[in-house]
Amino acid sequence: MRRIEFITDDRYADHVTDAEHPEIADRVRVLRQRLAGPAWQERLRFALPRAATRAEVLRVHNDNYLLRLEETCLSGREWFGHTDNKVCYDTYVTTFLAAGAGLTGIDLLEKGDTALPFCAVRPPGHHAEPSLALGFCFLNNVAIAARYWQQQYGRQRIFIIDWDAHHGNGIQEVFEQDPDVFYVSIHEHPTFSFPGTGYAEDTGSGPGRGATLNIPLTPGAGRGEVMQAIDRLVEPAINAFAPEAIIVAAGFDGHVLDDMSGLAYPTELYEELGKRMMQWARRYCHGRLLTLLEGGYHLDALAAGVEAYLTGIQQTTFGDDSPCISPTI
Repeated sequence: MRRIEFITDDRYADHVTDAEHPEIADRVRVLRQRLAGPAWQERLRFALPRAATRAEVLRVHNDNYLLRLEETCLSGREWFGHTDNKVCYDTYVTTFLAAGAGLTGIDLLEKGDTALPFCAVRPPGHHAEPSLALGFCFLNNVAIAARYWQQQYGRQRIFIIDWDAHHGNGIQEVFEQDPDVFYVSIHEHPTFSFPGTGYAEDTGSGPGRGATLNIPLTPGAGRGEVMQAIDRLVEPAINAFAPEAIIVAAGFDGHVLDDMSGLAYPTELYEELGKRMMQWARRYCHGRLLTLLEGGYHLDALAAGVEAYLTGIQQTTFGDDSPCISPTI
């Protein structure tokens, strides 16, 4: 059985928003509490991330953007770029710590450890563009991890699947002209959902045309629509692409209890997604699967969804007939 390496840090709480903001420190805290019980004692280990270096972040973001972000945080201002993007004095340092979690997980995978890294980070990252903060996101954690995997370890063909309720405009922006990074996003239709991007006809540009797959879902979509998209659209895409590594941008705000979207995902769907992600990782890339937390704002639903996902990926590593935890909410 492959142990879960749960990469997180209490210092993520140093990024302070406010009591009315959906992206709060309790999002990570409830995950630690949920997974600290005896059921996970032999199956999961907590680990600390390292901070990303400035050079590693500059593979995705530009220098002027980082200077503006740092200056804003140190100045005592309360938001950056948009009032939704709350910041405090410690936000800048915390974003580098969040970006570093994925790099910590990649190092673990590449150095022969059999653990499965799950990065419980905040702030999230998939909306952040090279020079734009958006949707509570400042540094694009997934994109930074993908570039690190390519440049540090030579894993050129990276498959990114993003099933946050909202389209990952930032990930698409970074890679839409790159044929070596295939980006899939399953999200609520942009007509109804922030940030208003991710139409099915957006398939990449230039040499990257065809390496972006957007799958917008109508409000109310649930397990059936997601698994149909996985079977009919994503499975053929990953089979044709044959990746060397897989990164999951794992958002849990599509849960039926989460009012940040109009989707209606049951908790059980996340276990199915976990199983499928691990099956792909075993089939195509020797188990090289990295997962980073994105959205998820209903605390009970988030905790149950993450537990279900971890159950799915771990169960698949030692056979689908093995006993598993049944997450409840």
